[in-house]
Amino acid sequence: MESRLRGVGVSHGVAIGEVRHLGTAVLEPPAGQVSARDAPRELGRARRAAEAVAADLVARGTLAGGEAQAVLEAQALMARDPELIADVARRIGVGATAERAVADAFAAYRALLAGAGAYLAGRVADLDDVRNRIVARLLGVPVPGVPDSDEPYVLIARDLAPADTALLDPALVLGFVTQEGGPTSHSAILARALGVPAVVALPEAGDIAEGTLVAVDGSTGEVVVAPGERERAALARAAAGRRAARESPAGPGATSDGHRVPLLANVGGPADVPAALAAGAEGVGLFRTEFLFYEGGAAGEGFAGGAAEPPGEDVQAAAYRRVLEAFPQGRVVVRVLDAGADKPLPFLPGAGESNPALGVRGLRALLARPDVLDTQLRALASAARGLPATLEVMAPMVADRADARAFAESCRAAGLDAAYGAMVEIPAAALRARALLQEVTFLSVGTNDLAQYAFAADRQVGAVSRLQDPWQPALLDLVALAAEGAAAEGRGCGVCGEAAADPMLACVLTGLGVTSLSMAPSAIPEVRGVLARHTLAQCSRAAAAARAADTAEEARTAAREVLSGEAPLTAG
Repeated sequence: MESRLRGVGVSHGVAIGEVRHLGTAVLEPPAGQVSARDAPRELGRARRAAEAVAADLVARGTLAGGEAQAVLEAQALMARDPELIADVARRIGVGATAERAVADAFAAYRALLAGAGAYLAGRVADLDDVRNRIVARLLGVPVPGVPDSDEPYVLIARDLAPADTALLDPALVLGFVTQEGGPTSHSAILARALGVPAVVALPEAGDIAEGTLVAVDGSTGEVVVAPGERERAALARAAAGRRAARESPAGPGATSDGHRVPLLANVGGPADVPAALAAGAEGVGLFRTEFLFYEGGAAGEGFAGGAAEPPGEDVQAAAYRRVLEAFPQGRVVVRVLDAGADKPLPFLPGAGESNPALGVRGLRALLARPDVLDTQLRALASAARGLPATLEVMAPMVADRADARAFAESCRAAGLDAAYGAMVEIPAAALRARALLQEVTFLSVGTNDLAQYAFAADRQVGAVSRLQDPWQPALLDLVALAAEGAAAEGRGCGVCGEAAADPMLACVLTGLGVTSLSMAPSAIPEVRGVLARHTLAQCSRAAAAARAADTAEEARTAAREVLSGEAPLTAG
């Protein structure tokens, strides 16, 4: 009998297929003791197994390329981490077997990550996977992985390790559902990069029997178990429409009546550039510079808490220049280091705060360590020198005009020849958009954090995930306020949150007055195709209809009716 389950949609699209489960048994080595005489042999075994796993992860990353390569190389750093290997050696020195020492050392690091804020806690699954791979090699048993199948299927797992997600074949794995995970987990990030529909944080998924037909909607987070013929037909039409949109001709983003909406890519570093170029991105709308500071970064002092000190100016400049060189005719919007709260760094203030999400994070942390901000701005100035790309630099977590002024002054002091902007992630910034634009020249809305602060709903907590739905009418109201304020000042207001990757919501954002959309590269072709099928007037009517609704689901339905032509012209 048809039933519906609701998790958190993290990668847009529709998948219909039979369920296959991923084995997730935790490998628990038996207890045992070794003599002091055998300790060197055991340590050698542990070192060789760890290095073999690291080499395998690097090889898988090279094969996968793009964002997956960076993720898997970060995992390889875990396997090679000198502090972790030293802990393994210490445990072997007091009599533990190689298997037991690895398991216990990783357990200690697991506890450290789990208590280090939501961003690093999200890496626990990655660490567990490395542990299982090393222990499996030591025990001589296979590591659980993606099931073999000759027919396409929907994969269900407790969680997916990056090493498995990165090499998923989209021709076979139609979509996946996990019991755990969240929107910032690596499995979610890689699903978006692959363009595979995905739903996470659905505990009941493990109860779905092997071979059951399911329909997965990665936009709404809904999983329909044993869908009836009518439901299958409706979802099949939606899937066909998405495929047609993805296959539409490349070119600039625009509505059917010629209203331009530049479609930009969110990137985490140079490794993401090829996917952005292949998708036809018109530039970069969000360059997350954290990749140099977290998971060892360029100054690698171990993976657990990022680098002990920020990377130097030359190291940063080289990485930034590679991205700027890739878009000689486009915009590259760089977000300066966004740290604190769920993404702590040892060299920035804020550690130990009772409520770090409301404490010293983002721009606040950088203003407390101006040397870190100044080094990054000088590196950006150096990277852009002599290049034709249009560099724009924005600050995260801007609360008011004083914040915007402090950031602009820092940019000028560093000799940065670029446009300075502010991210709208705090409701106060949306409410006072025109005041911010007296100090900076553009705005960019981060819908994930804006929803978190507007609804007092932690973006990492599955129990409040409905309040993180970007279709929430109150969130659309805040986006509209920011866009209207920018328009009044003759400035641009883009969206760089995950909301931009939803094709129908992209139309609504355009109707709200948003001037550019930035998203995961895999989403660009479909968003381009859907935008090209609707006029600006339709987008505006859909936006008004969505804002007039009371719930996210009603907003989604109202917009769909307008964009499909099913609603009267007076809708909204």
